[in-house]
Amino acid sequence: MWTFQPFVIAGLLLSLTLYSVGTARLWRNAGVGHGVRWWQAAAFLGGWLSLVVALVSPLDKLSEILFSAHMTQHEILMVIAAPLFVIGRPLVPIIWAMPQSWRPQFKFGRFWQFLTAPLVATLLHAIALWIWHVPFLYEAVMHNDYIHGFQHSCFILTAALFWWSLIHGRYGRIGYGLAVLYVFLTTLHSGALGALITFSTRVWYPSYQRAGIEDQQLAGLIMWVPAGIVLVVLGLALFAMWLGEAERRVAVAEK
Repeated sequence: MWTFQPFVIAGLLLSLTLYSVGTARLWRNAGVGHGVRWWQAAAFLGGWLSLVVALVSPLDKLSEILFSAHMTQHEILMVIAAPLFVIGRPLVPIIWAMPQSWRPQFKFGRFWQFLTAPLVATLLHAIALWIWHVPFLYEAVMHNDYIHGFQHSCFILTAALFWWSLIHGRYGRIGYGLAVLYVFLTTLHSGALGALITFSTRVWYPSYQRAGIEDQQLAGLIMWVPAGIVLVVLGLALFAMWLGEAERRVAVAEK
């Protein structure tokens, strides 16, 4: 159980409170289901619960002993919590939770457009994934809570940026066809890293030496297979929505 866990719990409770209060205020003014839809609120709650499982459940304590548990934490952050939070669009409810005089006026500039370009977001997420599995950096994570917290932040923030660029990109749903390509590329490189970990004949990280090579193989399989399946499912969902949007536009054009 790392030093920052009380702050993580406080942050989780604060985020849930802000989202709930903001959504209630928004629905009171605009009507239930407007501004934030029911399914978006449900997605946010799902993402929030997945963070609870990853960061403050017994899984967190187990991750100090088993690499496979630590890998499970990371995959929950990247392929479950991050896309659910992005779908939940938390910024709007959080703004509504603030007093009116405090509510900022967000203007997304060129730097944000650059960061949320699908290629850039995909590369940033890939860099974070691969760099943090370099043995000496991963070992630093295991012995320093500040580096550990930074690693988790890198994983979830770059994953959220990746999913935001695909789901809320500048081209809307018609851009989901291209988004499928980036999900496919992410599935390939993350699966490759998982395969390298699985088939390695030596333990990569001394902190998990006692857990043995079998635990490392399980960790690699978790990154390679279950996480890959989730990515494929999300990619198929984007593809289905792209087809639906394309058919809608054709129908409108024919009228």
